[in-house]
Amino acid sequence: MLESCTSTAVTEKKQADSSSVKIETFILKKDTISTVLNLPGELIAEQQVDLYAKISSFVKSMQVDIGSEVKKGALLMTLEAPEMSSQVAAAKSRLQSQQAIYSASKASYNRLYETSKTPGTISSNDLEQAQAKMNSDLAQYQAAQAAYKEVGSIASYLEIRAPFNGVISARNVNLGAYVGPSGKGSESPLFTLQDQQNLRLAVAVPEVYTGYLKQGHAASFTVKSLPSEKFTAQVKRKSGALDLRLRAEMVEMDVPNDSKKLLPGMVAEVHIPLPAVTSTFIVPRNALLDTSEGLFVIKVMDNKSEKIAVKKGRESADKIEVFGELKTGDRLIQEPSEEMPNGMIVK
Repeated sequence: MLESCTSTAVTEKKQADSSSVKIETFILKKDTISTVLNLPGELIAEQQVDLYAKISSFVKSMQVDIGSEVKKGALLMTLEAPEMSSQVAAAKSRLQSQQAIYSASKASYNRLYETSKTPGTISSNDLEQAQAKMNSDLAQYQAAQAAYKEVGSIASYLEIRAPFNGVISARNVNLGAYVGPSGKGSESPLFTLQDQQNLRLAVAVPEVYTGYLKQGHAASFTVKSLPSEKFTAQVKRKSGALDLRLRAEMVEMDVPNDSKKLLPGMVAEVHIPLPAVTSTFIVPRNALLDTSEGLFVIKVMDNKSEKIAVKKGRESADKIEVFGELKTGDRLIQEPSEEMPNGMIVK
């Protein structure tokens, strides 16, 4: 009887030992983490414009070509529209005609007005009619002035000028080519003008890091064509919204480019330091359980396992910042796996 009781106790102890697992754990505590965010970026011109013809015309002369540096207001191209010359001449002729008519009616009214000062010489009705004709001719003269000014403004469109200092980066027409407004003669722009002295570095920052990045944040970047050189920039503008496709916020940095080493369109490898500001919960990278249901850590409480859902923040080589229903002093499993269910006995 004694042997039977002893055998039963040993069996139960062995079963208890086999149902529990010896697993390495650690105590959760707060710490600071500093990391560097490495992202691709694109250099774009601070100002860029495609220049089109305002009216249908032909290319008469070109003063610049691709690669030409121009100043604001410089003449880039002269266009020719034969019908425009006749329109200007017609408008000018009509203006001169209306001016002559108005001058005659004004002189007639002035004579009648001076004569009317002698009582009984001019009836008030005749004076009023002369004044009405003078006012009508004045209105016609002013309309002719406006029409002539409008035609003159349109004629000024035959000269294509630079809206700002920059470099001609594209030319799509030749002498004698027919050009016009987009879709009516010019599918492509006449010229593309870029301000290459000042560039912008555009970077899409993932949603998880947007809260750490502030205006004035320093960054460095490199480009493939100059691998040995490192350039610096500062965060100047944040879009304040996430791109729905990328789930990222667009951030821009100003990059002076007086040396013209950098070119618009270059792809840059951007390095943004994210220094620690406050203490947060930091866990080893292998303590984070990544499953199809989300991210978890496994906490041990009363020698039993419990999955805790977390969200990750900044990362370093071997540590990750986590957020969830955790507190200082919690005991977490060092290397969890998906085979560890809730309630598993842990030694």
